[in-house]
Amino acid sequence: MSLAYRKSRTGQLPPNVNRILLVKNLPFKITSEEMYDLFGRYGAIRQIRIGTTQKTRGTAFVVYEDIFDAKEACSHLQGFNVMGRYLVVLYYQTNYKAKKVDLSKEEERVERLRRQYKSMSKDDEDVLD
Repeated sequence: MSLAYRKSRTGQLPPNVNRILLVKNLPFKITSEEMYDLFGRYGAIRQIRIGTTQKTRGTAFVVYEDIFDAKEACSHLQGFNVMGRYLVVLYYQTNYKAKKVDLSKEEERVERLRRQYKSMSKDDEDVLD
């Protein structure tokens, strides 16, 4: 193994990089074997899940064993032409949906804190008088 290769494997990664890739704009007729052939060039794959429902067709999740393999695949396969379609390869962000869903809960929490601190400030005024 060359020294340059080892250096790149130990470098600092951006916080959004993870082992799970979200692949969009896949041809509908692509098989799992073709996916393993295409993405397996960049490292060991733990799992590939291809969307099968009407809503998820053309997308897939690719889970690598190593985060550096996922980084290589993402950088090399972004915009790659497969059966006349250009792939969109992104790192899967798990907390993105959670932030959207919890907005109402967060607003309720803030309102409770406002009421709590408002009542505390009234108690403090009574002590000062």
